[in-house]
Amino acid sequence: MKDKIFRFLLFVAALLILLLSAAIVYALVSRSGETFREYGIWGFITSAEWDPRSATEEYGALSFILGTLYTAFFALLLCVPFSLAVALFNGEYFKGKKIAGVVRSVVDLLAGIPSIVYGLWGFYTVRPLVIALDVNAQGFGIFLSSVVLAIMIIPYASSLSGEFLSMVPNNLKEGAYSLGATRIEVVQHISLPTAASGIVASYILALGRALGETMAVTMLIGNTNRIPGGLRGTGNTMASVIANQFGEADGLKLSALITIGLLLFIITAVINLIAKLVMKKLSHA
Repeated sequence: MKDKIFRFLLFVAALLILLLSAAIVYALVSRSGETFREYGIWGFITSAEWDPRSATEEYGALSFILGTLYTAFFALLLCVPFSLAVALFNGEYFKGKKIAGVVRSVVDLLAGIPSIVYGLWGFYTVRPLVIALDVNAQGFGIFLSSVVLAIMIIPYASSLSGEFLSMVPNNLKEGAYSLGATRIEVVQHISLPTAASGIVASYILALGRALGETMAVTMLIGNTNRIPGGLRGTGNTMASVIANQFGEADGLKLSALITIGLLLFIITAVINLIAKLVMKKLSHA
């Protein structure tokens, strides 16, 4: 009887998650109808115009989509080497040592810092440093946001990757050592391939946080409604434009902002789906 009750509770919890997801999608789609009727799905996605003046209202999401992808993927690119180094330190080279425990505690502490604190730190530390190196760097909004995002997601990626590396069976590594393999060869040919699917999952989770990050990016990106001109440009992400303009929005503009939220939801879902397919392929490799 206890087992049946527990299974029923698990079923109810899973069903609630599905219902909650469906409710979120329904709310976003229903409130996006005005935008789709005015511009069409493809027209809204491919337009970079954002003019909220009442006489000439024109809204498009392209600049915000590109700003989100620029900052998130460049942050992930910066994150990979540092987080993988920390993961190897904790999960392979110093596994079980006191120093690994200290590093893990610091990483967990960094992961719990609110994003607004990272934004303040980036605004008053990273930004002045970049401007000191280049007096024309006031417009480096994309670069500054990416750097702070990378620092924010390193703890997530390194912590999860380290756990997966530490779970690699010792008998596989001992077998390689018995055949004369060096430590770097064991890491390269045993530890990393075995833990590859978990490591990929950790980076996808980190990317998910970078895609939806709001306050830290809002404080650094420049908040301009235009397509970013590379890392040296300014712009807006999907999350930052919603945070900046949602409170004062109504009518078509409000619908456009909700549509941007829907697109962010879809982009995150697609990336997670791609990650699952990659993980499945790696796990069967």
